[in-house]
Amino acid sequence: MPKVLIPTPLRQYAGKQDSVELSGSTVGEVLTALTTHYPDLRRQLFNDEGKLRSFVNVYLNDEDIRYLEKNATPVKDGDTVSIVPSVAGGSVAAPPEPATAELSKDEILRYSRHLIMPEVGTEGQLKLKAAKVLLVGTGGLGAPLGLYLAAAGVGRIGLVDFDVVDFTNLQRQVIHGTSDVGRKKLDSAADRMHEINPFVRIDKHEVALSSENAFGILSDYDLVVDGTDNFPTRYLVNDACVLLGKPNVYGSIFRFEGQATVFAYEGGPCYRCLYPEPPPPGLVPSCAEGGVLGILPGTIGLIQATETVKLILGIGQPLVGRLLLYDALAMRFRELKVRRNPECPICGEHPTITKLIDYQQFCGILQQVTAEGDIDPVEVKAKIDRGDKFVLIDVREPHEYQICRIPTAKLIPLGELPQRLNEFDPDIEITAHCKSGMRSAKAVALLKQAGFRARNMKGGILAWSDKVDPTVPKY
Repeated sequence: MPKVLIPTPLRQYAGKQDSVELSGSTVGEVLTALTTHYPDLRRQLFNDEGKLRSFVNVYLNDEDIRYLEKNATPVKDGDTVSIVPSVAGGSVAAPPEPATAELSKDEILRYSRHLIMPEVGTEGQLKLKAAKVLLVGTGGLGAPLGLYLAAAGVGRIGLVDFDVVDFTNLQRQVIHGTSDVGRKKLDSAADRMHEINPFVRIDKHEVALSSENAFGILSDYDLVVDGTDNFPTRYLVNDACVLLGKPNVYGSIFRFEGQATVFAYEGGPCYRCLYPEPPPPGLVPSCAEGGVLGILPGTIGLIQATETVKLILGIGQPLVGRLLLYDALAMRFRELKVRRNPECPICGEHPTITKLIDYQQFCGILQQVTAEGDIDPVEVKAKIDRGDKFVLIDVREPHEYQICRIPTAKLIPLGELPQRLNEFDPDIEITAHCKSGMRSAKAVALLKQAGFRARNMKGGILAWSDKVDPTVPKY
């Protein structure tokens, strides 16, 4: 029978299975069998009209079949159907012109292991010295990128970030140290990169990248490396790169899995070709919500750094039209083909997106942030103290509940909530909380749809720790 590979974000709707063998003579029949066996998967994969959602891709034996009739695409025993939702070879582009200046004696010594490689040599090292690369984010992916691009001798590196170093960053963001906690990430990263290579120029952009400033920042660089951790910025980076004609070296990570490719490259696809629309808010957890193996961003970030150096030098085969998937638990790499969509709204034959848009609104973030009926943790505590009649539920996972909890909260993981609605009294109000408020907002929407009165505790248990009980540990 054909095997269906189920990605990590969707396993909560499939009995936590990573794969399942199902009968079917076509891809459509196999997917029908899958959603029949796991009904909760249906609304994650298909819209109300029964069409596959645009933020979900299906591959047959590593071949992109998005433009084929999936219901009629035949499968046979031993075939593998891969479901790849958004989380997040070809000709070589013209590299930047070498700098007119020569390498100094100190630089020759520093880069000697590059210089004796015929694929790099003095000419290649001068290309690296002349290159201008923008890193969007100095977190998990940006950390190894910054370290290795600086060490490689990329002459000018721009950093975009507005966050400060937190203790929770140190498990994976190796460019920062314990003594940097509380410092601006830009300052911490720049200091470490200069310590590695004082010949590198570091530009610090202490802003949140937006539609208003993206062109002004990206225009000064040859290529962009995407180290973001949210969908609005990811689509913004993609669209800006396409409109400016700059390569976008992409990477994304989640728990034990990562992806990498090169978008917005000559004749190649862009991020919208792979994922035309973002998933609904809360469907795909961030690393802060779902966790990430601390070593994983090092692996994916180094792949991005490698692709960046290859593009600058004009050597090898870049990951254009090829999506590299990495599974750390299986220690396995897979490669899937990504085709340019001729109907893509920004890089297709008849583009409809000709300027940057409101990406928060595009990704549905504003609707969630401004949701009515949210309740502050202080008010929840007051209701508990008064003995008000309401139910407080915790929709996190059991392993999170073991880290910290609110004593009166009942644990019902979000993935189990649809099957446990019969545990609630429709006459009693429900308050839901999670870690930071994202998953509980989704739980509240589900409860309201089922006819219950429900409210979301703003900021989750992190806000409870800040405002109510500082003895509750943060994670």
